Amino acid sequence: MGEPAPDRRPGDRDHSPWNWLLIVPIVLPLITTFYNASSPDLLGFPRFYWQQLSYILVGVATTTLVYRMTKLTRRRDGEG
Repeated sequence: MGEPAPDRRPGDRDHSPWNWLLIVPIVLPLITTFYNASSPDLLGFPRFYWQQLSYILVGVATTTLVYRMTKLTRRRDGEG
């Protein structure tokens, strides 16, 4: 039999390497060269607006991916 998994409290830190992926939706909108143009238009919206909306989708996708992978890692390690 293996060792019992330690109880995780809300204040415990998660040191998963997947957490580094959360930097992407923070840094991506800060790089102004990506949206420093007015073309191409998408459905009549200038590039700045539809690209800002796409950053929201990138943020949701990366947050979901990190959540699922850390949850999967914890379950595999027997912590959750």
